[in-house]
Amino acid sequence: MSGRTFLFFLFAVCVPAFACAQEHAHFQLYLDLNTASAERAIEIYQGLSGRPEDAARERGSQLSLAVTGNLAGRHLDTPALEQALAAAKFNQDLGDDVFQMRRARADVAALKDLLLALRRRNFAQKVVSTVEQLFPADARVQARIPMYVVAFGHNNIDAYVVRVRWQGDVPIPVGENEGELTIVVNLAKAVKYGDGTDERFIGLLSVVAHEVFHAAYGVYKETEPAWRAYYSVQRTPFEELLDLAQNEGVAYYLSLIQRTHGRLPEDGLQRTQVAFARFNAAAAELLSPSTTSKRVSDLMRESNTSGYWESFGSITGMIVARQIDQTLGRTALVETLRGNPQSFFRTYVDLMRRDNGLPALSPQVIQQIGYSSR
Repeated sequence: MSGRTFLFFLFAVCVPAFACAQEHAHFQLYLDLNTASAERAIEIYQGLSGRPEDAARERGSQLSLAVTGNLAGRHLDTPALEQALAAAKFNQDLGDDVFQMRRARADVAALKDLLLALRRRNFAQKVVSTVEQLFPADARVQARIPMYVVAFGHNNIDAYVVRVRWQGDVPIPVGENEGELTIVVNLAKAVKYGDGTDERFIGLLSVVAHEVFHAAYGVYKETEPAWRAYYSVQRTPFEELLDLAQNEGVAYYLSLIQRTHGRLPEDGLQRTQVAFARFNAAAAELLSPSTTSKRVSDLMRESNTSGYWESFGSITGMIVARQIDQTLGRTALVETLRGNPQSFFRTYVDLMRRDNGLPALSPQVIQQIGYSSR
């Protein structure tokens, strides 16, 4: 990728799907499933057929190549991917298994079964139905998103959203609001979600639903007048943190509902208290005029990509969404998607005032979101 940064967003959560979708007349989201890369890789792992050159040039393979190189901090090109695939075909050890193909080859039977399940069980539509139910009934979401299924990639990532434009079949990284929104799913990670195909299918569906929520929310914000007005004004770093926490928090809560019906683990309260404390501290830094731009960037990155419980922005947003849903009901949570992040957090402060046992936002945060008791 000639040293350029490949923009991507990753989430690693495993949850089953919502049931009983309500009718959303204007929610027209389609996922175009492309499994060619995974199919060719599985053929190669079986050692029976398949050309590494063909597998490496599939668009899904090229996306996985680009993101793997980005995460590994290395220049990885198509010949390197072809070499790795050839070694996997003949069960050779190259030493450096940056694409995690040895493990994928060992799991080839499970990979094959999971890929077959994706085809037979209407995977894409199940994902859309899962996501749809978190949106207002009149939400206008019209989009068609390509989704590439692969069977190799970096060890730390299983499903992710990228924005690219294509030169032939080579992806070129672009900015946040440019190019084509695209989802990539690594089956080689998905086979670790459980002991059988059914459990793995549900886990994969849930991971992808998390990704698709972000994509759908982005499309919704482009057409919703309140959100268009919100984004028309330059936001402060603190406001960026609120925005991220709402977006990620609702997606994290989508995962939590499916995985545990909204229950936290035994140490969940302690973990969330820590996340809120870090969120409050980060907010204070972001509000300080002496905070450097590098520190701002570091705080924003840490708030979402520091591991599940360590991602203090995502966890804080998840707890806010959870409390709104469990206290005020699903309709109230869905309605928060219409408003800006300040409104989302003000709703939580109302609940905080009723229950002093909830993790607390700092007085500084409460003041900055424009909360006034009523």
